[in-house]
Amino acid sequence: MCCARRARTCRGRPRLAALLVLFTALALTGLRAGPATAADGDVSWTVRTAANGYGDDRSSFGYAVNQGGTVEDTMVVTNRGRSTLRLAVYASDGYTTDAGQLDLLTREKKSVGVGAWVHPRTDTLTIKPGKSADVPFTVTVPKNATPGDHVGGLLTSLKQSDTAAGINVDRRLGVRLALRVGGELTPRLAVEGLHVDYDGTLNPFAKGTATVTYIVHNTGNALLSARQDVSVQGPFGRLRTAAGDLEDTPKLLPGERWTVKVPVRGVAPGVRLTATAELLPLLTDPSGSTTPLKPVEATAHTWAVPWLVGLLLLVVAVTSLLVRRARARRRKREAVRVREAVERALQEA
Repeated sequence: MCCARRARTCRGRPRLAALLVLFTALALTGLRAGPATAADGDVSWTVRTAANGYGDDRSSFGYAVNQGGTVEDTMVVTNRGRSTLRLAVYASDGYTTDAGQLDLLTREKKSVGVGAWVHPRTDTLTIKPGKSADVPFTVTVPKNATPGDHVGGLLTSLKQSDTAAGINVDRRLGVRLALRVGGELTPRLAVEGLHVDYDGTLNPFAKGTATVTYIVHNTGNALLSARQDVSVQGPFGRLRTAAGDLEDTPKLLPGERWTVKVPVRGVAPGVRLTATAELLPLLTDPSGSTTPLKPVEATAHTWAVPWLVGLLLLVVAVTSLLVRRARARRRKREAVRVREAVERALQEA
């Protein structure tokens, strides 16, 4: 379910496309189930799933539907405040924010998935204090819908003006809605753009920190998260150092990317380092449980030469260069002497 957040728009300025919902759906964030509540002074309301054939105590809406299929369900909105509520009702597509939370597009942004397929029977509600209102809705999946997972939400919205502050406030509250469209399910994750940087110290014998960066890309059509294992090692697999326990990636919708930056501390400067990122994809089914899939991994290399060793190598390289130049000059002088001797011998003959 979704908890309300505020977004403010200054009058006389371009409207900000602020995201107004903080998603707390059980299947996505692990928070406990229950009605989501928006409260501010005299204004307070809750949204929840209706008790019906789909269940009596659901944390969100979730369905498995074939292409061209339809589903009917109901959301319940209750006015907990002391004044009459007038709310807008609409559906919207979901996406993963930079903070790793599922959020919803604002009403002004066009939805092409769940937000376009969910049709509430009403787009406005007027609810007296202490009363509840049902919002029946229909989910109509297009015949050409892409198989796999689609996530969005059904929202209620209250826009208010704060004349003293000169701002508009849009408070939104809704329930997550997830669809798994029938067809071949192809869950896939890819590790892209992996690279590693090494930061050593002035002490040639001290260990430093390797920073491993990569992008997790959901290239399949299913909702996926992943367990992460990152390590750095020297030549021939020696001096391996692991990053330790890492948090799972957030659940990514099909097509989404997530950038990961992992510091690996205590890495010995092993001249040539190899960084490895191994991910274990986790498939989330409509019930919220996860199934591990085949691991994927990527590697990258960098140099980590202690400055003392580097200095010695530089000295060796410079000395070798000077020796080669000296030898070349000697060979040139010897060639000149031979040529002059030959010329004298020819003249005498």
